[in-house]
Amino acid sequence: MKLTATPEAYDRSVGRYGRELAPRFAAFAGISALPSGPVLDVGCGTGALTAWLAQRVGGAAVTAVDPAEPFAAVCRERVPGADVRVASAEQLPFRDRTFQAALAQLVLAFVADPPRAAAEMRRVVRPGGPVATCLFEAGGFAPARLFWEVARAIDPALPDEARLPLRSAAGLAALWSAAKLSDVRTGAIDVDVDFDHFDDLWSMFTSGVGLAGTWFVAQPEDRRVALREAYLERLGRPRAGFSLPARVVAVVGRA
Repeated sequence: MKLTATPEAYDRSVGRYGRELAPRFAAFAGISALPSGPVLDVGCGTGALTAWLAQRVGGAAVTAVDPAEPFAAVCRERVPGADVRVASAEQLPFRDRTFQAALAQLVLAFVADPPRAAAEMRRVVRPGGPVATCLFEAGGFAPARLFWEVARAIDPALPDEARLPLRSAAGLAALWSAAKLSDVRTGAIDVDVDFDHFDDLWSMFTSGVGLAGTWFVAQPEDRRVALREAYLERLGRPRAGFSLPARVVAVVGRA
């Protein structure tokens, strides 16, 4: 699925989870054990993981790629010194064995050819280096899960993020094993994100973020109003700030 939301909209929604997730995902991947860079962030988006990696190994030792120039531009601005390029995960513009590690955070469900992307990540990492990815578990991203619960009251056949590929530890492990990575290990990471008020959350959908947002903005006005009301009711009509959790499944292997 092609993401069409702006970097600003992504930052206000999924990007919040990415910022909380980045240090935990990098720790799971074993980045702290590396002697130095260079490291690669595949599908960097607005740079949550790129920024954390730069703090760990220095901006000059971090390379990041994203297929969308607007996202790459934001990442480039936020992480001075990093080498940020426009490129797809399936065709990384680097020589074999360039990096000490390669990580892809919350992206591989959205690439056209995940097996090729996994193979490319392995190709560009030096022997023994960690190659890791993570995705929201099926049904594990609370904002989207709640959205589809109320939306399916309108149309029970609607798709949702839980039906996207690779949303389980077993699926990620199979992908990594097929890419001929060794010492494959999976895990789960839980994060919680705070929202100031309901519309702080609801902007995720009105801005067209993800599959839910893309579907929402295509609906007629009366249906959008009904969905907002049903979601607000589903949350218990919060009058102040609240938080929503997410569970992420992750896999790491050795090149």
